[in-house]
Amino acid sequence: MEARLPGVTPWPDEFAERYRSAGYWRGDTFGQVLRVRATQHPDRVAVVDGERRITYGGLDQRADRLAAGLRERGIGKGDRVVVQLPNVLEFFEVCFGLFRLGAVPVFALPSHRKTEISYFCEFSDAAAYITVDLEAGFDHRKLAAEVTAQRDDLQVFVVGGPGEFTALSEVDADPVELDEPLAGDIAFLQLSGGSTGVPKLIPRTHDDYIYSFRASNDICGVTEQTVYLVALPAAHNFPMSSPGTFGVLHAGGRVVLARRPSPDEVFPLVERESVTLTAAVPPLALLWLDAAAETEHDLSSLQVLQVGGAKCSEEVARRVRPVLGATLQQVFGMAEGLVNYTRLDDPEDVIVSTQGRPISPDDEVLVVDDEDNPVPPGESGHLLTRGPYTIRGYYKAEEHNARAFTPEGFYRTGDVVRLTAEGNVVVEGRAKDQINRGGEKVAAEEVENHLLAHPAVHDAAVVSMPDDYLGERTCAFVIPRGTAPPGRELIKFVRGRGLAGYKVPDRVVFVEQFPQTGVGKVSKRDLREAISRELVPKLGR
Repeated sequence: MEARLPGVTPWPDEFAERYRSAGYWRGDTFGQVLRVRATQHPDRVAVVDGERRITYGGLDQRADRLAAGLRERGIGKGDRVVVQLPNVLEFFEVCFGLFRLGAVPVFALPSHRKTEISYFCEFSDAAAYITVDLEAGFDHRKLAAEVTAQRDDLQVFVVGGPGEFTALSEVDADPVELDEPLAGDIAFLQLSGGSTGVPKLIPRTHDDYIYSFRASNDICGVTEQTVYLVALPAAHNFPMSSPGTFGVLHAGGRVVLARRPSPDEVFPLVERESVTLTAAVPPLALLWLDAAAETEHDLSSLQVLQVGGAKCSEEVARRVRPVLGATLQQVFGMAEGLVNYTRLDDPEDVIVSTQGRPISPDDEVLVVDDEDNPVPPGESGHLLTRGPYTIRGYYKAEEHNARAFTPEGFYRTGDVVRLTAEGNVVVEGRAKDQINRGGEKVAAEEVENHLLAHPAVHDAAVVSMPDDYLGERTCAFVIPRGTAPPGRELIKFVRGRGLAGYKVPDRVVFVEQFPQTGVGKVSKRDLREAISRELVPKLGR
């Protein structure tokens, strides 16, 4: 039975049977995958976190004990648990402990703050929140205290110094027999990019997600010899499944964690651990390429650099092989499902100028116009897709699902693309009112709502502005109410409302009125053109 969690749209029976018959869905669960590898190679190192190393056998045992300890504290099968951890060993212990228990992680990012965490806990009706004590100078225990002030029934477990909460290290009990999940059950809820406010929650089953990274392993050449460096936040879909940490653990390889993505931390790890594969968003890849020319560290073990999360410019793409001696693999996908890769044996022109082809023979891809009619071959249009690892609906979002999915079950990705004659995807941009700030998706409407809460703001419109480093930054056009306050005051105000740092406007511009479309809507297209024409040459707040 599919989608046992209420509020989840299952695949229609005919499609589920089709995907099982094709061998995509094999009936495996995350807990079983780890158990198999731990049985085969108990002493092989699975995860490296600084000076800490854990074997497959050790990770399997910790997952059992953590699952039993959480069960003693009332966490059970189907319960949602918000997980907000940085790139630390405990992230994987928690994931596999919850998977084995049949509880459902809700993956948050370290940069999320009260606005987002409170929403995730409330909307998912979470039974627990697992976080860290301190990360990047921020005390997550204070955040947990603010959240529990609204939800006094929420259990909190902390990695490190627990303060007033329970240390995760104390959640430990002798393994017990558990009612483990089925392969068709929801394994976890992850976050959408979000185009209208806080992220939607994306339900992924054991069957569909395991297929996505198992098939990715074949495309990306991942084996038990692979050493994968995690420089992006571990809870991001890209470093989890493309093929990411879960793919590498499925293959029996080794995962190496970088707490920060800066070259001074990443390059020594590449040398020390003989890293063969890693992934970056375009601005990070550019930073690494610039730093690689000056580094004394030996990066020769690196075979493949994946770049995704946002479109990689051809200029940057062409530098990867000459500078790093590694093959570039472009990755274009979404947490909702569809993932495209350039293949490792593609011609260099294909690798640097396209975003690749889908994982699965059963990934159905449509490129359509505004009325959902197919566009002529080679022309740009809206990307629609369905397939064996693309969801059929967001969690508890019936009204939104009616807009985001066609009656036939195709997901409207919001991307504008064209297909080459060989079937490769070329990304042209976004149709949604969303800003892609270095791979982090910023919903304009959410930021606008926070700006409108300031008494000196009459109206606000947030748009993207081009940036050589991040791809896009955020610019807030504001119509003041009376005398305009300093722009930095508004930026401080938004930051103080508990919004993730990457959502805070990079620039504030005061105007008397907004340009309008023919039907009286704010013309954000004209605002973006004004940025390109007038503001970009003289950036600054």
